[in-house]
Amino acid sequence: MASALRKGLGREVPCAPCVPSPDILHYRNKALIPFGPKGYGFYRPHSHDIVPTENCPIQSEAAGTAAKVLWAHMQKFGMKAYDEESHTGLVRGLFVRTARVTGQVMAVVIINGSEIPQQNDLTAALQGGLPNLASLQICINRQQTNVLLEGQLKVVWGAPYIEDVLSGNRYRISPRSFYQINSAQCEQLYAAAGELAGLTGHERILDLYCGIGTIGLTLARKALEVVGVEVVEDAVKDAREAAAANSIENARFIAADASEAARQLSEEGFTPDVVFLDPPRKGCDEALLETVAGMSPKKVVYVSCNPATLARDAGILENMGYRLTGEALPFDMFPRTAHVETCVLLS
Repeated sequence: MASALRKGLGREVPCAPCVPSPDILHYRNKALIPFGPKGYGFYRPHSHDIVPTENCPIQSEAAGTAAKVLWAHMQKFGMKAYDEESHTGLVRGLFVRTARVTGQVMAVVIINGSEIPQQNDLTAALQGGLPNLASLQICINRQQTNVLLEGQLKVVWGAPYIEDVLSGNRYRISPRSFYQINSAQCEQLYAAAGELAGLTGHERILDLYCGIGTIGLTLARKALEVVGVEVVEDAVKDAREAAAANSIENARFIAADASEAARQLSEEGFTPDVVFLDPPRKGCDEALLETVAGMSPKKVVYVSCNPATLARDAGILENMGYRLTGEALPFDMFPRTAHVETCVLLS
């Protein structure tokens, strides 16, 4: 982290000690498990070769159980796994979400077809192995693509979402909605982000790349207004539902590209006091950063899982008049990996 910031900003930036994760095993609440002719597991680095893996120590135990049940069902009823080279076979993969507080489990079977043979048998088997199963869905993906969770979603049993509790708020989480994969560590991260923002109850917050609204809704009771922006419509629906379910009336959410929404809000005269940025690994595009700087917020709180793009974007904002102040705050969001989540303040 320190090296990336030194390179991006041309100076030393102090880094606080990395905040340890409360959980270091089975902490991941999301698993995307590809299936192939030789079995299921995870991709070898920089390839689509599947390394057979029955149990992964950082994934939820529910994910491992669901994969075993699905594979056994396939063997029992002669179902073929998908072959990328020939574009044949039915089962492409399995997506599993696990809620840390409620314990609810979602399983999405990704298929190269329209339905799963002996679907009722699979449902019963999964219910037997996963007592907290709350949602079973299929994702119909017939495209010749390496993006697994793409295509029409259909509910087989239960709800189209699971529910979890984060920092006292209850959330619905749909399959494609962004939700931090380490829920316990996420609460510590958001608490630190709130402290950097220094909210007094009078601030307008713009929460870009908001996912299901977890940052904005966590801090909404300490702010005057929250506007969240997210490109995934299902996530925006989840965010709106969460605001209503938690009786938060000062938050609204927009389904749009972050750059377009920020520009539109700026043209409408919306003037945030604090902007939260939590982009994907590729970071923000320069046009968005220009729009944010043009809104003249007093503070920009940047949360990132990629030190290189964080440093790059912080450098761009510094060229626009902002200054990274205080320490960079690293969080061990992904224990037993080389990745780190970082939070910084620019003002």
